Amino acid sequence: MSTSELTVSEARAGGGGQKGWETVNRFVVPAFTAAALLYLLVPIIVMIAFSFNDPPGRFNFVWGEFSLNAWLNPFGRPGLQEALVTSLTVAIISTIIATILGTLIALALTRYQFRGRAATNLFLFIPMATPEIVLGASLLTMFVGTAGEPFRTLTGGFLFPLGIQTILIAHVMFNISFVVVTVRARMSGFPRHLEEAAMDLGANEWTTFWKVTFPLILPGILAGALLAFSLSIDDFVITQFTSGTEQTFPIWVWASIRNNLPPQIHVIGTMVFLGAVGLVALSTILERRAASRDQRIAREEAARAAAAHLEAPE
Repeated sequence: MSTSELTVSEARAGGGGQKGWETVNRFVVPAFTAAALLYLLVPIIVMIAFSFNDPPGRFNFVWGEFSLNAWLNPFGRPGLQEALVTSLTVAIISTIIATILGTLIALALTRYQFRGRAATNLFLFIPMATPEIVLGASLLTMFVGTAGEPFRTLTGGFLFPLGIQTILIAHVMFNISFVVVTVRARMSGFPRHLEEAAMDLGANEWTTFWKVTFPLILPGILAGALLAFSLSIDDFVITQFTSGTEQTFPIWVWASIRNNLPPQIHVIGTMVFLGAVGLVALSTILERRAASRDQRIAREEAARAAAAHLEAPE
């Protein structure tokens, strides 16, 4: 076989391989993505559908008939409203505290070198890597241990008996790590020259933070807050250990499912899901606007630099 014939055959083989990859990218990858999304959405679709169900018995497992009764009376079960209010209260307060502390820690770890920085990074990942049942049992031991002296005098008796205050402490503890990781990811590509430019123009550090730094890292802060809120309102294992006689929504569901499964549970779940989707959509929009603003500022600076270079005398 001549050299020209070998070249033609290799080209045909390469063309066939390229067509094969184009077929995979055009059909196989979208089909696989759609199947994966469907797999994730099936439980949510079932939850939303069964929120409109009128079950024939106490358990909302079998479709009876379409009904709006559960939506017209979403708190029609004893203790459900109180449990949901407790969950929302704990989630909101713990999210605010964890977001403030996590953002400050992320800024410190990203921008400063200090003694114990490596140890701080290690300790931040411990709550994320520790199994929840181990973490919950450890917190329960610590809280119960403060009932005796001298810890009771040192803590003022705040940590025992268990209640909403111990749930808050536990949720803030494991939420801080997730906020720090999220905000640090946003800070990784932070344009520090914008802060330097603001300070060169006369702004002090406090003004520079609120006018330049905070708006740029706000999408990351919102993403961390949304993640903390979702983890808090959904947590069961750690809350079960640290709640005492308090009931959050997950604990109420676990306690009631042994006797009945009312459609109101699916209604509340649908509301929480739609609220979370709305908040995520809002965070995505803000993040895209921030990215567009960063690109616009970069283009304007590049244009000004090019104009200055052209106007400078040779």
